[in-house]
Amino acid sequence: MSEKDSIAKATTPATVDSLAADLRTLGLAAGQVVLVHSSLSSLGWVVGGAQSVLMALMDVLTDSGTLVMPAYSSDNSDPRHWQDPPVPEAWWQTIRDHMPAFDRKLTPSRRLGAIPELFRTVPDVRRSDHPSTSFCAWGRYAHAITADHRLNSSFGEESPLARIYDFEGFVLQLGVGHDTNSSLHLAEHRAEWASKRIVKAGAAVELGHGRQWVQFEGLHYDSEDFAKIGAEFEAHTKVSSGRVACAESKLIQQRPLVDFAVDWMNRNRK
Repeated sequence: MSEKDSIAKATTPATVDSLAADLRTLGLAAGQVVLVHSSLSSLGWVVGGAQSVLMALMDVLTDSGTLVMPAYSSDNSDPRHWQDPPVPEAWWQTIRDHMPAFDRKLTPSRRLGAIPELFRTVPDVRRSDHPSTSFCAWGRYAHAITADHRLNSSFGEESPLARIYDFEGFVLQLGVGHDTNSSLHLAEHRAEWASKRIVKAGAAVELGHGRQWVQFEGLHYDSEDFAKIGAEFEAHTKVSSGRVACAESKLIQQRPLVDFAVDWMNRNRK
């Protein structure tokens, strides 16, 4: 959506104060642990853009809470698995040989939008050490959530998603749907179905003696049914929904969502 479209969508500009008020009405509160998936353009026209959104989130949560966002660098991965778009097989080895090593400070997020990309640059924000699927966190439990993110556990038991589950955290969707709800990947790790499989993955990392392309095993993820899982969960469970500025938004308890998704996948995936 262009800035012109955002202006046309909004009846009034959103501000830090108005965003914070909308977030509180939705149920966000000081002390919560919350994973945010977001679309800045869905909010309409925001005075200060992504900076104001972050300020509103932090104002509501306070430093007694914890704000978490994805910071994926999905291009630092094995190109054999790229689908959107794929690249020619003749390029694969060049990409493996020349992809810069993951750097928690320098490596940008990819295709996540303005809000998480700005968030990763904020002082006191910590970033997990996974070269492809890192998360960033700020606040009380930032270190506990981002520590020990294992290579073979992008979204699994040794990932920030499992720590959010342990802390009985929330998922906040700001103008996005369940198709981007990364917590459902944690459910994929915990569920069992016949075609579930492990694939060979790879990424460029810094090992102390220089850059190296490392290979590791990881779960093959499939988000095609996430929207359906989310819709069925909402049909069975009360979810707090409302508008934050112009964005249809939801605040969801992560643990019941993941538990529901595990059961759903066990029953419906083949």
